Amino acid sequence: MSVAARIEDAVASQSEASRRKWARDEALALYGAPFNDLLFQAQTVHRAHFDPNAVQLSRLLSIKTGGCPEDCGYCSQSARNEAELSASKLMEVERVLVEARKARDAGATRYCMGAAWRSPKERDMGFVVAMVEGVKALGMETCMTLGMLSPDQAGRLKAAGLDYYNHNIDTSEAHYASVITTRTFADRLETLDNVREAGIKVCSGGILGLGETAQDRVDMLVTLANLPEPPDSVPINMLIAIPGTPLEHAPKVDPIDFVRTIALARIMMPTSHVRLSAGRTEMSDEMQAMCFFAGANSIFVGETLLTAGNPEEDKDAVLFQRLGIHPMELKVEVETIEVEAPCASMAAAAAE
Repeated sequence: MSVAARIEDAVASQSEASRRKWARDEALALYGAPFNDLLFQAQTVHRAHFDPNAVQLSRLLSIKTGGCPEDCGYCSQSARNEAELSASKLMEVERVLVEARKARDAGATRYCMGAAWRSPKERDMGFVVAMVEGVKALGMETCMTLGMLSPDQAGRLKAAGLDYYNHNIDTSEAHYASVITTRTFADRLETLDNVREAGIKVCSGGILGLGETAQDRVDMLVTLANLPEPPDSVPINMLIAIPGTPLEHAPKVDPIDFVRTIALARIMMPTSHVRLSAGRTEMSDEMQAMCFFAGANSIFVGETLLTAGNPEEDKDAVLFQRLGIHPMELKVEVETIEVEAPCASMAAAAAE
């Protein structure tokens, strides 16, 4: 089938694209298509489902930094790596809400909270639930990333009002063990199942620059697109090589290959928010503009992403103005929710 015929077929079947199953060979063919043809198809799909000039803004806060027992080869928060990062305790609820108010007032519509855990302990759940309830009361979408979740934990977070749960699969199943050995690819998928079954929207993507091949990148997207429901948000990260981590000397990702991955994610998951995530400090304005054209329509704002750098908001505002892009609006009813302070026993437990 010619490139033109493939594009025509894809546009005609957009309404079914989010429900179809993707084959690796089909996805590889798209990834390797002539660059202009690939971007044209991605932009066409994007326009069918989103305002092409609107980008969703999220803010990410590390509510518990460092000391993680996992051995993710890219992460400065792993206790097994030699990155110079001190571990911290879980933040107080009110401090998190103060930061969330600042983010809302600065234009963020989604507030994401991340903790460096393998999975949350029971003693932490009351605090985490209070954070979700408090951010929800501010009229923002809520998102958390806390590691692996049990069905019960996912249910409690849903009851608190959690909108999204982030749990990246990072790379392909074939390449996964080269990056992480302390939990399996199947463990990641199990948490995504638990989150989805609880009625929480799934946020899941991966990282480019882990020593993977083009086929690994495609396989990662095939896995995500072929979940029972594709993720509502798909963050695509570019590795920030941090000194003291096993991947500190990993080769940099080719910018064109990165844009191809964004475009393929948009085509394969047409109704998902594709987030241009970590690594933007290493991207030129032109590279980011190409990513937006390829279908990226979400970014993190603020100076840091957990522990990594992020472009300053003034720089993002200037880029948006140059490109004619505006922040995506969130239309929600703001509810007043009374958030009870955690009891003294919970505070004592958190201090342990």
